[in-house]
Amino acid sequence: MKRKIVLSLVLVVLLFAMAACRFSGNSSLPQLQLPTQVQNILPPVVTMNASQTTDQSILVNLFSKVNPGVVAIKTLTDQGGALGSGFVFDNAGHVVTNYHVVEGANQLEVDFPSGYKAMGKVVGTDLDSDIAVIKVDAPAEDIHPLGLGDSAQLQVGQFVVAIGNPFGLDSSMTYGIVSALGRTLDSMRQSQDGTGNFSAGGLIQTDAAINPGNSGGPLFNLNGEVIGINRAIRTDASNTTGEPINSGIGFAVPSNIIKRVVPVLIEKGKYDYPYLGITSIDDLPLDHLQQLGLKNFSGAYITSVVPGSPAEKAGLLAGTQDTQLTGLKAGGDLIIGIDGAPIKTFDEMLSYLVVNKSPGDTVTLTIMRGDQKLDVPVTLGARP
Repeated sequence: MKRKIVLSLVLVVLLFAMAACRFSGNSSLPQLQLPTQVQNILPPVVTMNASQTTDQSILVNLFSKVNPGVVAIKTLTDQGGALGSGFVFDNAGHVVTNYHVVEGANQLEVDFPSGYKAMGKVVGTDLDSDIAVIKVDAPAEDIHPLGLGDSAQLQVGQFVVAIGNPFGLDSSMTYGIVSALGRTLDSMRQSQDGTGNFSAGGLIQTDAAINPGNSGGPLFNLNGEVIGINRAIRTDASNTTGEPINSGIGFAVPSNIIKRVVPVLIEKGKYDYPYLGITSIDDLPLDHLQQLGLKNFSGAYITSVVPGSPAEKAGLLAGTQDTQLTGLKAGGDLIIGIDGAPIKTFDEMLSYLVVNKSPGDTVTLTIMRGDQKLDVPVTLGARP
């Protein structure tokens, strides 16, 4: 009985509110304070303000502007077919994508948004940053080169857009932010001794949805400039499906690496990265720092120096003194700066090298050797 009375009262309130809205001449909806039971069953009212409308227009216009320059890439290998993405780099018909998209391809097809399809030929590859350049012959009206932005100007929190071919769904657009900068991943090429891979540095981390098929496609800023090539996603190790899926953590090769590498790939077919010749650990826990006798809480601690490398020639030292921690030796140099700029991690140092330096360049490393602070010049080599 009480429930019927409550519901009747609610209906009366709603009828008076509707009447007030109809006859008051006020075009805005009244702010009704309804009982919780009624609020929970009413659908939410979705509104869009002027700012949101403007943001939507930016994205709509961006897609219209850049999508003609984004392509789908289909490859045929000994293991079967594969899908990827890419973008038009210049008016000569060069298309940029990931190396792993075209790796082992016996046949390579490039599909343009206009519907035009062309066979492509790989003219240059970079296993370190996972970049490849394809040459296609296509009509001028299908060639829409995309401009490159300055990835050095990116900031965490900045909006970015990915367009590509996820799961074969061509011209798919996703939206997110720059989550972090200066990340590293293993490169596609093993180190000289075959014990592991070199590292690729300077990568952009983003939460814009990237899935299989997005590889090689462009990541844009809101000006419609390419600021990265979508390269990889981080997947859940417990995933038993065997298919990588987006987890909100994707990685893109920054545009300033593209600017350095792609013209050389077009001209020479390969690109040489600077080489220091050390292995390092950073972000050490407190007990490790104590075992190593380090007073600095940040920097890149040298665990090994490759014989004959630029690092060895410059006199950099790895740890040699046993500690209570297995495999961790004290007495090594701690790199805390490069060319006058402080570094907190090995990732920061590597990102600086791959984006700004070439073999033959000389850099100055600031190190802590015990209690002594030293500046050590190192002439970089090429990765062997």
